[in-house]
Amino acid sequence: MKFFETKLQGAYIIEREPFVDSRGSFFRTFCAKEFKQNNLAANMVQTNLSVSNKKGVLRGMHYQVDDAEEDKLVQCLRGAVLDVIADLRENSKTFGKHLKVELSETNGKMLYIPRGFAHGFLALDNICHVLYQVSNFYNPNKERGIRWNDPFLGIDWPIESPILSPKDASRPNFAP
Repeated sequence: MKFFETKLQGAYIIEREPFVDSRGSFFRTFCAKEFKQNNLAANMVQTNLSVSNKKGVLRGMHYQVDDAEEDKLVQCLRGAVLDVIADLRENSKTFGKHLKVELSETNGKMLYIPRGFAHGFLALDNICHVLYQVSNFYNPNKERGIRWNDPFLGIDWPIESPILSPKDASRPNFAP
């Protein structure tokens, strides 16, 4: 795997290095040893799969607070998504900044998201499977969210009317 630090402090794009032959391919999507060598959380405790069945589905911007904060490793196994993260760490040099990365089954990119970030993604295809590993167990009482078009974060989504869950549609604006 190749690790590339992004413009947001602590967030990385990780590229898989496939072994390809006539049968197909093989690649690693996680290696605790390599994550530790790059000073990234290597204690993933839960793996989640999100399936979006329509282009334009937007999930996010979600995060966990207090002792439920989590590091995430996100990848798109089928289709393509525009993955977006926003730094909510008040003492970070990149506080309030966001990053957009296309993750797809063809580009093989993964996104490492440290604790203290909000996360969301937009389905760019009709069927998208997004797999993410997290370093903490999900706690519904510690889940928070920010409105997808929050003016403080200023995320320029390539859609005007996304398909949202009722929960995401009623999220508040960010109040730093």
